[in-house]
Amino acid sequence: MDNKDYSAGLGELRAVRDELKPLERELTQLQAKVAKLRDRRAEKIRELGRYAKATSDRIATAAGLGVIDIVALVPSLAPQAAPGAPAAPSVTGTATVDQQAVQEPAEPIKEMAAPPKPDEPQTVEPSGTVARLGAAPLDGTSRLEVLAETEQADVAPAPAAAGVGEGERVLPSIPAGAEGDAWFRAEPDLASKRPNFKQDARGMAFLDTATGVLVWQGGTVRLDLGRASVAEILTAVYAQAPATIERIYITAGDPWHKGAERHEFLKDAVAAWLNAGPPEGWTVEASRGKDRQAGHLVHPRNPVGRWQRGDQHTEIRSIGEWFDPEGADPATVRAAFVELWKALRPHFDDVVLMGSPSQTGRDLWSRTIPTKPGAKWADGFPVMSQEIRGLLHATAGQGRTELIAPPRVPERVPGWYEVDRTFAYAKHTWASGVGVPRRVTAATFAAMTQKEQTNALFAPSHWQVRVTIPKDWNHVGLLPAPAPGERAWHYPYEGGRSFTTWAGGAEINLALRNPIAPWRIEILDGLLWESGDPLKSWSTKLRDAWQSLRATAEIHGDEKQKQACRLASRAVRAILLYGIGTFAQRPRITTGSLELGAGGEVPDLPDGARLTGISDTHVTWERNQGFARDQYAHPEWAAGVWSAARAALLSVNTSSKDPQTGKPMKAGALHLPAGSILAFRTDAIYTAAPVDWEYGGEPGDYLLKGRMAWEQPAPRTDADFYVLQELGRQAYESEGM
Repeated sequence: MDNKDYSAGLGELRAVRDELKPLERELTQLQAKVAKLRDRRAEKIRELGRYAKATSDRIATAAGLGVIDIVALVPSLAPQAAPGAPAAPSVTGTATVDQQAVQEPAEPIKEMAAPPKPDEPQTVEPSGTVARLGAAPLDGTSRLEVLAETEQADVAPAPAAAGVGEGERVLPSIPAGAEGDAWFRAEPDLASKRPNFKQDARGMAFLDTATGVLVWQGGTVRLDLGRASVAEILTAVYAQAPATIERIYITAGDPWHKGAERHEFLKDAVAAWLNAGPPEGWTVEASRGKDRQAGHLVHPRNPVGRWQRGDQHTEIRSIGEWFDPEGADPATVRAAFVELWKALRPHFDDVVLMGSPSQTGRDLWSRTIPTKPGAKWADGFPVMSQEIRGLLHATAGQGRTELIAPPRVPERVPGWYEVDRTFAYAKHTWASGVGVPRRVTAATFAAMTQKEQTNALFAPSHWQVRVTIPKDWNHVGLLPAPAPGERAWHYPYEGGRSFTTWAGGAEINLALRNPIAPWRIEILDGLLWESGDPLKSWSTKLRDAWQSLRATAEIHGDEKQKQACRLASRAVRAILLYGIGTFAQRPRITTGSLELGAGGEVPDLPDGARLTGISDTHVTWERNQGFARDQYAHPEWAAGVWSAARAALLSVNTSSKDPQTGKPMKAGALHLPAGSILAFRTDAIYTAAPVDWEYGGEPGDYLLKGRMAWEQPAPRTDADFYVLQELGRQAYESEGM
């Protein structure tokens, strides 16, 4: 470039500036107008929500929002107002979200929910009697002291300071009387039954978009992918691989994140990549089979794109759904899938690896449903009413994710230790609730004998409770409570604080019998199931496959095969973890995209849809379609496992024995010093105190995964946390070299 070119370039830059400035002013004005209209819409929604016969689905359609958005603004409409049937079929390009419990941190979202107004109710509690559970003995016995058997219903609700904090969600309650009792039923003609068909196996290929290396059963090639757009990937792959390849797993490169800096959220970048357009002759998949879903899944890190060309169908998926490949090349990743199938085959005769671990997990479980005539549940496991499923969706959280930052912990801590419960969920699948639950009101619970109360709390159950923390409490919180955000939870820990929440029996027992000081629990309402073992056979088979893969990885002489077996063992964990998540059956979220008008106008969205992103050519939207009539919907099972796993993070028996007493050794956050816990992540504890828990190799045992035995700054943000996590693992790995 010479001086003449430079001067000309400056002139072009000024022209762009002059063209851009008025557009930016218009955009600012438009954004201000949109903000005012959104405020008006929210106010109107709250006004309509006060009408006695208001329903969230009708308001959602009129507002152009999803049901979840309406419930966030008017909590009293959840969950009984959940839509009763799917909305009209969506246009081509929609996607049904895989029923998978995503355990990674959520992307940042813009909160729409506002704190309740002063004249609106701050708590939702049922009328009737209240059964209070007091101090349970710390020796592990089952005695429960009922401090006050009954209390009149006209007691004033707890003030906001003791119940719901500013901006927190208000959890729904079961309606009093006959209206609530009507929830306790099974859905007619809907039960989980063993399938009478075998899934079709799909051809797989594994592609590293950073290097261009493609591996499938027929060979290995290196492709020129250009910028790795959808069109370039499909064109390059099918110029080499046969049309029988129906799944392309991206092992590295994350092509959907290219250009992410131009978008506010990763999800917007992913949507833009998926909607950039396939090569000529290809369209977004619109058909649906026994194990095929139409359209794209827009996920910030593990998206799924689905396309078709005539009768040819293909998916582009992220290997991150199954495991972190940790730099493994595509050939090693393919070997991991081979080892995974070989490990599962002895336990599941008709195993087929499906697109995701959640789909695979649910399919494998369905093939363990009893069919022997006369066997209990041989006619299938009944699916609960939509109202109960909606209640569990709104009140049963997943794994505990919490960062405990200064001033709760010192600015600098003496060390960093990471311990993780390996294959933990398998530990909590031996007993689950089956059939239609029994309602246990406060009055019913108060009328029980102490033994009946104990049995109820140890049985599969889910309770609405008012909790009071001991005044001198100085450790982490024990029970989840609703926090701002659609599905956010936090763990109150302040001594003397009271709050109302829902929690599983495992957590209630932990709060009453923890090794430090019992919490005060008042039973407000509850669901109590018959105890069964619908998940036991399935999880036992997965545990055996997991253990065999781990053992092979330890002794194999070939380093690539060792790595393949390690990755395969993590895939088995994902099958269990996400398979359990599929039982939760969240409301179906469909997404889609529409082209902008010729002048850039935003087109009308389908009824009930909300705008989620906009690019130069398309808008993307999503719509909540409520709870489908899914024969495998069992949120009671997922809720029970999640509750037990959260309790085990705090205190649990290990497979090691105390040499003095012969009893199981205890482990968990409550067995570490107060003020030493830095974070929780699903099955892992991060602490500043040295951990010496013996690892026995059994599901649920704590394994040391990271260690830095020197002073560290306490993490203040998630970014700080992930840096320390990586450094801790690297330091611990280097110790063993």
